[in-house]
Amino acid sequence: MEEERKRLVEEEWNSMISTKQQLSLADFPSKFLFGVATSAYQVEGAANQGGRGPSIWDTFSHTQGKIKDGKNGDIATDQYHRYKEDVDLIAKMGFSAYRFSISWSRIYPDGLGTQVNKEGIKYYNNLINYLLEKGIEPCVTLYHWDLPLHLDESIGGWLSDSIVKYFAIYAETCFENFGDRVKKWITINEPLQTAINGYFTGIFAPGRSERFSAEPYLAAHHQLLAHAQAVSIYRTKFQALQGGEIGLVVDCEWAEPLTDKEEDITAAKRRVEFQLGWYLDPIFFGEYPKSMQERVGELLPVFSEKDKDLLKNSLDFVGLNHYTSRFVSHKTNEKENHYFRAQEMRLTAEWENGVIGEKAASSWLYVVPWGLRKVLKYIAQKYNNPPIYITENGMDDEDNDASPLHEMLDDKLRVTYFKSYLAAVSLAIKDGVDVRGYFAWSLVDNFEWPQGYTKRFGLIYVDYKNGLTRHLKSSAYWFMRFFKAEDGKNGKED
Repeated sequence: MEEERKRLVEEEWNSMISTKQQLSLADFPSKFLFGVATSAYQVEGAANQGGRGPSIWDTFSHTQGKIKDGKNGDIATDQYHRYKEDVDLIAKMGFSAYRFSISWSRIYPDGLGTQVNKEGIKYYNNLINYLLEKGIEPCVTLYHWDLPLHLDESIGGWLSDSIVKYFAIYAETCFENFGDRVKKWITINEPLQTAINGYFTGIFAPGRSERFSAEPYLAAHHQLLAHAQAVSIYRTKFQALQGGEIGLVVDCEWAEPLTDKEEDITAAKRRVEFQLGWYLDPIFFGEYPKSMQERVGELLPVFSEKDKDLLKNSLDFVGLNHYTSRFVSHKTNEKENHYFRAQEMRLTAEWENGVIGEKAASSWLYVVPWGLRKVLKYIAQKYNNPPIYITENGMDDEDNDASPLHEMLDDKLRVTYFKSYLAAVSLAIKDGVDVRGYFAWSLVDNFEWPQGYTKRFGLIYVDYKNGLTRHLKSSAYWFMRFFKAEDGKNGKED
């Protein structure tokens, strides 16, 4: 079994070596969009300023025991006050786009859509205008997990079908105020993570964790309908005039069968269906995946014909967040909670004398570039090759107070990560996959959800102990050389 895993890893890696070492801008289409990404709660700070209302992450991060280092996003990296500095750094590195999210409770403090917060509108107008002044395209996510607290406390958040109308009001307000300049919209980021970690494992806000509850499936269902309603509003009222496009961001680890056994191949397929298919199948095919219908049963909501009509083709592009991959084998585990038990699979990344890829700081994250190429090809083949933007891709280092600054800035593994994953993207494009852009995660080190500030994903180091000063890492300088491409080979190994 170990030899089989080794063979798979070596074959996939060796197939990419030559491209990885010769990577350059010439490997991508001329209009390919390169950007960096963040989300509001992770970087903005100013939690109680500018008329912003509380979100579920404010409450969750202030609850003892929920965040690894006991910290929160009250200040985060203070981008609210330092957005010009951060935009200047994006421009310095050479990226042409910035994907950021709008804080719903900064637009509508209670989430209900009764009174818009003009200070919030002004802040995002200032950010968007400064991005455009610097030649950087704003790419906006409407929802990146920071639900207004009042909606959670008053109606149950994503568990209530009323959330759909409130999200629609919020989305329309954003289209009205920013759509003349924003041409790429994302409705919801990673609905899978909200559903599972927010309403099943409880490690994300709002922290609900019933083992055999319908809650995660209900939360997912309402996120899909909210997405589709927002898209309908955009297409009906704004798209023709504003000329933008709108999509949904899904996340997926590639699942590679551990062996050639049929049960492992089927388990790996099922694993991807429980990630991607959960959200894309209803949009492209009008139903949840058959594997979910059979295994989740009555806990899985049913779409009405009206819902199906609303959902049908409700995206102009697929946004894909991808970080890592696993080997998957068939396994039944009755002790697991419902979502994981229903999948009947086991994830493997490390084994005696072997590993799927070099390990990053997070326990789940390994450097497996060939997995990205495979998931891109999967989406193209299953969903008729839709336009795809890779909306997040990156890896983390452990925060280490004992290490001198120059060591923290010399992020060699992250440089290798970006080179190899971008090589995988270029190969997928050569395979015929319609990939149109790539966003590195993340612009800056930031509040990494339940891990607090213990993990650093940034191209830019943030010194939390010395005034939140910013320092470019080696990976940032690699991108600078890559974009200059004066001889067409600046992405090449030095």
